[in-house]
Amino acid sequence: MQWSELAAPILLSLKVAIVSSIVVLFLGVWLAWGMSKSRFKGKTLLETVVLLPLVLPPTVVGFVLLVMLGKKSWVGQLMEALFQQPIIFTWGAAVIASIVVAFPLVYQTMKTGFALVSRDIEESARSAGASEWQVLRLVTLPLAWRSILTAFILGFARGLGEFGATLMIAGNIPHRTQTLPTAIYIAVESGNMTLAWCWAGAIILISFILLYAVSPRKSE
Repeated sequence: MQWSELAAPILLSLKVAIVSSIVVLFLGVWLAWGMSKSRFKGKTLLETVVLLPLVLPPTVVGFVLLVMLGKKSWVGQLMEALFQQPIIFTWGAAVIASIVVAFPLVYQTMKTGFALVSRDIEESARSAGASEWQVLRLVTLPLAWRSILTAFILGFARGLGEFGATLMIAGNIPHRTQTLPTAIYIAVESGNMTLAWCWAGAIILISFILLYAVSPRKSE
């Protein structure tokens, strides 16, 4: 196998994980901040829906996304009109799958981080005339930076390892939608254990580095 064929799933997985984790980061900050400051009827129900992909089987998530993004749905038709092609079985579909499965983990981590920020400090900033946006940007985010970084890296790692939902809506097209998890699955199915180990080693190494980077360490 040529180097380009070996590297293609790795590079595509990194691209999908980077794009999805950036999107999830902004969505997570927005929703976690809003939910931490709001009280409204149905809040628990909304949070349950947001966290649902965390406990659902990935194939169920993939099936729901397939129905929602397919040609028969208005969402799928809108995306096809915007991008001049169906979103299903493209690397963009892999990004969507990663966003959906990673978001609950990122949201929960950010929500916990925001809850640890002193309310007295935020109230002091408000009494000094700061707007809610200034409080978020100048007070909350700097104080919660470690939780935000952890959420981003966990979201990146979750997107990198996504398999079930990605396979359902993006498929396994070499050089187009074949990510590391799907490439490993196909390599094992075809009996190419050497190739499977190469790809598995790559994702294990990347995931280890990411988790080690956010692990709290004192003197060892």
